[in-house]
Amino acid sequence: MNHYDIIIKPVLSEKSYDGIPNKKYVFQVQKNATKTQIKQAVETIFGVRVEKVNTVRAEGKLKRMGRTEGRRPSVKKAYVSLTKDSKAIEFFESLS
Repeated sequence: MNHYDIIIKPVLSEKSYDGIPNKKYVFQVQKNATKTQIKQAVETIFGVRVEKVNTVRAEGKLKRMGRTEGRRPSVKKAYVSLTKDSKAIEFFESLS
């Protein structure tokens, strides 16, 4: 699996904005990606040093469509913390 296949997109929410000054970023990742694969992908794509990775699997919300019920897709999010001496990710600098 390619590093660019592991990270799908950044998660831009109020909670993720609060972590940007502390070098904590949130990404939506592949469901079968491990913490080690996520760490390697972030380090190679953005050129930073990762301290730790925490992951969360969120089940899709139940939605009604008329009489029937359906689900939104399930996602896996990775909370990535960078080391103190690492540079910040340039993409997020304009957002903080």
